[in-house]
Amino acid sequence: MNHINGSLESIKDKIKNHTAVVSVVGLGYVGLPFAVEKAKVGFSVFGIEQNPIRADKVNRAENYISDVKDEELKQVVSSGKLNAVTNFDKVAESDAIIICVPTPLTKNLTPNLSYIESVTTEIANHLRPGQLITLESTTYPGTTDEVMKPILEEISGLKQGEDFFLAHSPERVDPGNKRYTTHNTNKVVGASDANSLDVAVLFYQQTILDVVPVSSAKAAELVKVFENTFRAVNIALVNELALLCDRMNLNVWEVLDAANTKPFGIMPFYPGPGVGGHCIPLDPHYLEWKAKEFNFNTHFIALAGEINRKMPEFVRTKTWRLLNQKGIAPSKSQILVMGVAYKKDLGDWRESPSVEVVELLLKDEVDVRYYDPYVPEFSIGDHNLASVELTDDTIESADLVLIATDHTQIDYVNLVDKAQLVLDTRGVTRHLDCNQDKVVLL
Repeated sequence: MNHINGSLESIKDKIKNHTAVVSVVGLGYVGLPFAVEKAKVGFSVFGIEQNPIRADKVNRAENYISDVKDEELKQVVSSGKLNAVTNFDKVAESDAIIICVPTPLTKNLTPNLSYIESVTTEIANHLRPGQLITLESTTYPGTTDEVMKPILEEISGLKQGEDFFLAHSPERVDPGNKRYTTHNTNKVVGASDANSLDVAVLFYQQTILDVVPVSSAKAAELVKVFENTFRAVNIALVNELALLCDRMNLNVWEVLDAANTKPFGIMPFYPGPGVGGHCIPLDPHYLEWKAKEFNFNTHFIALAGEINRKMPEFVRTKTWRLLNQKGIAPSKSQILVMGVAYKKDLGDWRESPSVEVVELLLKDEVDVRYYDPYVPEFSIGDHNLASVELTDDTIESADLVLIATDHTQIDYVNLVDKAQLVLDTRGVTRHLDCNQDKVVLL
């Protein structure tokens, strides 16, 4: 048996009988659920987390990711199947290394791959024959082959597909989704050689119901970027429709609700104060940037980003208009903002359009209060804000209540009843039995 077949069969055997040691780099909203899922079926898992506070929490079985069940984290930690470390020393004894690190954009909307490059270099310094490395971080097509592969091969002296195996399998986490989890969400896997694809598909099949192989790492990378670009473009379409309906004095929610009764050829998307989170505001720009390498302009992506970025400013303008109708200057007003998380029923305010709306109002010297049961406090520049207690007095004292994030636990009927005026940017009140004369929809 030659060394290629030996490395291939060795890791496949370990994967099949769940004796493979797995390292997951980055224990955030992607990495921790993945690590727990692997540990649950018997793999020994090391979580490589360079934030020592997070690492300590994992080792104490203190959960900080809502998609992870407390009892499952306690079980895999207490059984010794999951351990968190803060360095890369465990890479050498690992059979599979899964990278789940951030891929932010620069201020100029270009990809920042510093986390991927740094982690890949650390892995390369410990790389040995027979290991599988997969990248789950969302990125532009070509990152796995053009950035990671050269680093791994040059530092280790080993060859992809012969000595080690390299693949891309983009994360498909939808935070807060109770129906689709790491286990039952279809998993795309791509690699640029047959051996790497073979090993990676087998690895993911151990804990994921349906694995979808594609012909290359680049194809897998493009799959994820397209998925989020699809959402960004369609959200931009309904956001632009909201801007137009505002000019035409039409109710965009009425139009969309009626359009969505069509039983074919349409898919529901809704407007809002902007787009937020770790994916939709960022991922399309990876593709926009990469396309320029091929002298290709992605017009839809650029336009969608432009429209979506306008929405917080539109909310501000609509707020001014409502205050003006009450004869109140913004600098003399008090506004209660309901929700600052980027998505309902989550505590994540990364890239949240609600936060951007708050920031704009603060610049107008508005007395801004906010309530969010999932975000007890946050900071914008020099402003440190804390969530207020949601009492009738708090609601009644506000000149305007602005619904920015539609958390389900809020009693919106009571909110409208006690409020002087409500600006609903999420359409959450439109079907409620409440005083609609007090409500202005986006």
